[in-house]
Amino acid sequence: MRKDSEAWDKDYSRRGALWSGTVHHLPALPPGSRVLELGCGNGKSLTVMCQRHWEVTAVDFSPCAVRMCKPITDAAGNASACVADAGNLPFVSGLFDGVIAIHVLSHLSCGERSRAASEAARLLKTGGTFYFSGFSLEDFRYNTGTVVEPGTIRKGPGICTHYFSEQEVVDLFRILTLQSITTKRWFLRVRGQEFPRAEIQATFTR
Repeated sequence: MRKDSEAWDKDYSRRGALWSGTVHHLPALPPGSRVLELGCGNGKSLTVMCQRHWEVTAVDFSPCAVRMCKPITDAAGNASACVADAGNLPFVSGLFDGVIAIHVLSHLSCGERSRAASEAARLLKTGGTFYFSGFSLEDFRYNTGTVVEPGTIRKGPGICTHYFSEQEVVDLFRILTLQSITTKRWFLRVRGQEFPRAEIQATFTR
């Protein structure tokens, strides 16, 4: 098991479902589409994907996270989850109509992000859709921990988060064709004070 996988496993074991809320920003894929979710975590996005009647395969490098997804996949009937590394996926090329990566590439190193991008492109069918979401350098949490790589911050025992620029996202997926990219901005109010949040959302095709 990778050291960062161990860190995530410890966090899931200690705090349970780390991610909650509703996911609205997903690509418009028709029912029956074969979709791969990279970094499914405890299944926050997986539930919504199943409701869209896609055939979903979810992967995460944390065994604890995958176990937490099992009740969702068992109930849905159109989804499965397995332990796998986004940079070395056990699927044949061109298998998926869509590949979705929501905040997962943020937790990979520079080299790992490049490998994951190559794997995502390999697994897409011709004309398939890749959807990316990751926090922006404009987000208030950027530079609030230990810098381990340019744009990458470590907080706590081993979990790192990378913050992107729009150009970096375009460059990372240059082997695909960009369809749209935008930075979503909002404010988080904590104890009467507002903090800027910013997330980059992008869609590419193969």
